[in-house]
Amino acid sequence: MTGVTRRKHRSLTRPAKRAVPATDLIGRDFTADAPGRKLVGDITFISTGEGWLLLATWLDLATREIVGYSMADHHRASLVVNALTMAAGRDRLDSGCIVHSDRGAEYTSGELCREIIRLGLRQSMGRTGSCYDNAAAESFFALLKAEITTRRWPDRTTARAEIFAFIETFYNRKRLRKHPVWGYLTPLEIRQRHEQEHALAA
Repeated sequence: MTGVTRRKHRSLTRPAKRAVPATDLIGRDFTADAPGRKLVGDITFISTGEGWLLLATWLDLATREIVGYSMADHHRASLVVNALTMAAGRDRLDSGCIVHSDRGAEYTSGELCREIIRLGLRQSMGRTGSCYDNAAAESFFALLKAEITTRRWPDRTTARAEIFAFIETFYNRKRLRKHPVWGYLTPLEIRQRHEQEHALAA
C-alpha cells in the first residue's frame, strides 16, 4: 500500500475573504543564489491505520534543504503556518524571502498571509491546476515516497517518527545531490558552504 499520496482532499481551511492569489514571483525558476531567499511549500497526505496524517514542508531552493515542516491530522491553515514559523525560527530566511506555493485554501488563508507579512517575507503562487509551477516542492514528496518505503503506517505516531527521521537524519544531512559548482554535497553541506563563503566575503 502507498504511504504517501498526492490525492486532493477538500480543505478544512477557508480562503481569506476576497482572497486574491499572489503573483508568481518564481516563474518556474527553481534556483536561488543563496539560502533563505526562495522557499517552495506544499502539502501531502500520508496513509495510516488511524486515518490521514498531513505533512506540510518548506524547501529552500538554494540548498534543497527542508527548513520547515509540520504534521497534523487536519489541513487547517495552521499546518502551513507552523511549518513556516519553524523555518523562520531557525534564522535561515532573509528579509523579503519569497515563499512560493500553489493556490490551495491553506495558502490563501488570512492566517498565512498575516504570518508572511509579520516575518517580512513575500508571497508567491503558481497557477491553478499547473503542477509544473510548484514542481520542486512536489518532487520532495515523490522522493519521500520512493525512499522512505511506500506503505501504510500503523498509526500517526509511527508515521511522524519515521518522517521526522527521514527529513532530519537522512534527507537534510546524508542524501547527496549534485551542486553545479561544488559537486556532490548534502543539503546541510551546501548551506554550510554558502555560510562559509558569506563569512569570508564579509
